[in-house]
Amino acid sequence: MTNAEARIVDEEADASGLLAAIWESLRPRQWFKNGFVLAGVVFAQKVFTPSIWVALETLVAFCALSSAAYLINDVADRHKDRLHPVKRRRPIAAGRLRVSLAVGLAVVLAVGSLAAAVAIGKSLALVALAYVGLQVAYSFWLKHLVIVDVLAMAIGFVLRAVAGAVAIDVDISGWLLICTLLVALFLALGKRRHEHNALRGDAALHRSTLGQYNQALLDQMIAMVTASTITSYALYTMAPDTVAKFQTHLLPLTLPFVLYGIFRYLYLLYRRDLGGNPSDLMLADRPLLLSVGLWALATLSIIYGRQLLRWL
Repeated sequence: MTNAEARIVDEEADASGLLAAIWESLRPRQWFKNGFVLAGVVFAQKVFTPSIWVALETLVAFCALSSAAYLINDVADRHKDRLHPVKRRRPIAAGRLRVSLAVGLAVVLAVGSLAAAVAIGKSLALVALAYVGLQVAYSFWLKHLVIVDVLAMAIGFVLRAVAGAVAIDVDISGWLLICTLLVALFLALGKRRHEHNALRGDAALHRSTLGQYNQALLDQMIAMVTASTITSYALYTMAPDTVAKFQTHLLPLTLPFVLYGIFRYLYLLYRRDLGGNPSDLMLADRPLLLSVGLWALATLSIIYGRQLLRWL
């Protein structure tokens, strides 16, 4: 191989490595969280209408927005991430992706997503802007405030659900917003517990707020949120407004899937010491993924059963 050929091979390897680092930093496995954007179109019974395309466009926009937020967060945390046994392998912390390139890419993604949101509607643009503001505030300030950090993460999920509703101009049930908030809190607290246990004495060095939590406090908060989540969802499925809207009393049949999913997550968190990355855990654990899939299938069947029967 000549020197010129060797240089070409090296350049191609460098380009391939850079693209891989960028793709990893975008965290595509985390896009699973943006599924909350589709709650509005599903529970408004508009899946089989043109509104689904607007909802999917909004989903793509929020995937890009969330990736921009991950890039900014990784830039802000790069020094402390190097002290973490897992996060130190992230491309920015490991030096595989330059800070300037990461920031530039984040700006491009954020501006492009906000422009797409404006094209869909002004209300969506305002929600998207609020989401961006929240993520920036979280990266540089809110994550350093105990309790506020997990609330900020949970509100990010609520904004996703709100965005999906305003994009197609429908009202979203207060019950669903409460359930979204509680589920997000459940996952955020589980993540904090896993991080606290994994880092143990070094928790405060990685992030000051981790040093202000302890296992007993996190366990108590998780227990409270778990009970509240199950109760809220059960009440939502049986609420008179819900029955009237969907013209069915069958939604409580979806509760066993919710119960299993929550209990399975608790099992993985407490007995298997998992939960540091809820999205990866959701996709990697087959029983948990199956419970989510069965819940979605059962919910769609109950909500859209009458429409499908009429078409048949």
